[in-house]
Amino acid sequence: MRLAVHLLGRPELVRPSAGTYQFRSRKSWAVLTFLLLTERPPTRSRLAALLFGEADDPGRALRWCLAEIRRGLADDGSIDGDPVVLTVASSVITDVDVVQSGSWRDAVDLPGLGAELLAGMTFAAAPAFGAWLLSEQRRMAAASETMLHEAALGFMSTGEVDQAIDLAVRATEMNPLDENHHALLIRLYRLAGDNERAARQFAACSEILDQELGVQPGPAMLEALRQVRTSRPGSAAGEITNLAAIRALIEAGTAAVAAGAVQAGVQSLRTAARQSDSAGATSLRVAARIALAEALVHSLRGFDEEGLAALYEADSISLEHGLDHSLAQIRAEIGYVDFLRARYDRAEVRLTEALGFADVSPSERAKLTTYLGCVESDRADYPRAASLLTTAISLSRSAGDPRREAYGLSMLGRLNLFQGDLDTAAALLDESIALAEQHHWLAFLPWPQALRGEVQLVRRDVAGAAEQFEQAFARACQLGDPCWEGIAARGLALIADAAGQQERAFMILADAHARTNRHADPYVWLDGYILDARCTLGRRHGHPETPSWIDELRQLASRTGMREFTLRSLLHGAALGNVGDAAAAELLAAGVADGTLERLLPS
Repeated sequence: MRLAVHLLGRPELVRPSAGTYQFRSRKSWAVLTFLLLTERPPTRSRLAALLFGEADDPGRALRWCLAEIRRGLADDGSIDGDPVVLTVASSVITDVDVVQSGSWRDAVDLPGLGAELLAGMTFAAAPAFGAWLLSEQRRMAAASETMLHEAALGFMSTGEVDQAIDLAVRATEMNPLDENHHALLIRLYRLAGDNERAARQFAACSEILDQELGVQPGPAMLEALRQVRTSRPGSAAGEITNLAAIRALIEAGTAAVAAGAVQAGVQSLRTAARQSDSAGATSLRVAARIALAEALVHSLRGFDEEGLAALYEADSISLEHGLDHSLAQIRAEIGYVDFLRARYDRAEVRLTEALGFADVSPSERAKLTTYLGCVESDRADYPRAASLLTTAISLSRSAGDPRREAYGLSMLGRLNLFQGDLDTAAALLDESIALAEQHHWLAFLPWPQALRGEVQLVRRDVAGAAEQFEQAFARACQLGDPCWEGIAARGLALIADAAGQQERAFMILADAHARTNRHADPYVWLDGYILDARCTLGRRHGHPETPSWIDELRQLASRTGMREFTLRSLLHGAALGNVGDAAAAELLAAGVADGTLERLLPS
């Protein structure tokens, strides 16, 4: 008998006992949606000006809408006060909440999954609200897309391949430029034994990528096309294999990856996963998949999607057989991949789930807390991020994990850099660099070095910044790490601009963007960071492509929930005279609960 609030697609309130309820005014749906999705309750005056500025009596028009919402919610919620606070009963099902933080099994049953938020509704007389709504529509579309992909992985992990294929097709239709959707669909066709459809999907994706992006399929798709499975995930078919030999394969594969022989190690771990399936050795099936996923995600570029598939299989096996001790480690890795892909809501769900297990080791707790802090930093919840990262650094130190500590220090240093505390940022980044050097973690050094260069650049020490960026870029190129290359190249572009070499600066930024995105598993936040630099320099020098860069940044940031970059895109647009962008920027900043983004607004 629970009330269901459907805002995806054609909005409606649904009660099983009373059918559907429709508001008479689309403005009532607008008010309800705004109150459900904004963090900070708006004042009545702000809400009235936002949506009813053209009315003879905006306050009265708002009161009428609030009354209509109140009637629709009945005993399942309340709406009152100044600021206007919306409260809904815990029993109420809201589709926008499910696609952000619910389970994929619940999400696939939503009638509006994949449909547009408030589909078909426009608000021409309220441009600031229109800009806010467009941003939220993009974010909800990305959330639906993520749920479809996650559900496809979930069904695949339990052997329900037909259901998985249907969902993967829907995800691919929503975003045909996402290579990971195609890789998953190709893998599913191969699992179903439909090699012809797999080949056609590969050819279709190749054509799309070539026409739209000018690139060829990456390793994730190539590996999916090669993959052959003789039995569904989780089966125990085939000849029995010696368990000691499987353990030895896992140990040898893990050691090879650690020693730098990544390809050989991955092949050993793939073999271990197949043989453990044949042997029906439950704990080894999980261990092999975790080790394989960690190698694919952390040591190989372009293979995160295969790593995710292994993790979902390990999760399903662990749940089926009660291996709770593995779940925290599995969900930490899933959460990490979601963090890299800027699927922040899903990352938070997975990482928080993992922290809730009773037997989480100190080292694992340090890792989970670090990742959660990174999630909050990327989406600009800076107070919570600072608290989590500070705790994570302490946990890493206590657990004797200097590499994790160095990573946490670098992310906390980045946060202080963004907030303008340069002395603290410099100290934290110096400590991160020293730890990485002391423990020979050379593969990590370009990241804190590039951030340290940014501190010097803000301090107007161009020579010192250039030295840091050049060292970081040279090391990143030697490592072949796209993300480290990208952030270092971004810094070199800013150095070129400071030297008056504007054309060269734009060329380097274009190169930084290409480097960062050359595989299907980039650190998506970094792409936004590079785009923001292009917008800033583009405005400064009147570059003709600036409007398209601003639009690209806004689409990326609003889809992923990168609030600071969304706000910056609006401020860039306002500087170019885009109608409604300044008001939308104020609206966004005012809606952030901690108020930290208001510092970016022009005084």
